Amino acid sequence: MNWVKKKSLPAIETISFNNHTCNTLPELWHALHSSYNSAENRPINSGFLHDIPQAGIIDWLSFSNQEFKDAIDKYSLSSTPGPDHISWRHLKPVILNNTCLKKIVVIANACIALEF
Repeated sequence: MNWVKKKSLPAIETISFNNHTCNTLPELWHALHSSYNSAENRPINSGFLHDIPQAGIIDWLSFSNQEFKDAIDKYSLSSTPGPDHISWRHLKPVILNNTCLKKIVVIANACIALEF
């Protein structure tokens, strides 16, 4: 079982700022704060963005019932639920009913159409 073996730590390199190694949390905070805020209030010339041609709008195709089934079949029954707390083991039996499958596909297609 590879997942129970001791994991070797990755090679690391110390963070330095102004040729000084950051060994304490305050030194590290100062280095990060100074680096990330050094561009604050500097003028920005974004004119080059106007030269980039705009890509055309691509319409999303609707899901078919079979595409939805094929997508669901890839997932394990023991996988982690999403933000809606619905896991695949709950959804897989529901889509066996063709009426339920059609309703779920309608919802998925509505989410795409509404860009939600």
